[in-house]
Amino acid sequence: MAGGNKPGTDISDGHIGLAMTLLALIVLAIASGPRWTLIVAGCFTAWFLLALIVIHIRGGRGGEALGRAYVATFWWGDYINP
Repeated sequence: MAGGNKPGTDISDGHIGLAMTLLALIVLAIASGPRWTLIVAGCFTAWFLLALIVIHIRGGRGGEALGRAYVATFWWGDYINP
């Protein structure tokens, strides 16, 4: 998402965002049990599906659409990656 990054770093930033999300979900599961963990995981899943639907409507297809929805969901990993 940052302008000066080389191609493909958006996906790697998405991987960092996904890893941090999974770590947060594990901590949440330990701290509060499965109820809130499932709610938060459901919100991320809903956001991913919404992004995938919007990208599909706008003409994205196949793996490209999945990749763009993945980055749209976990883009914030860019802020963790120096």
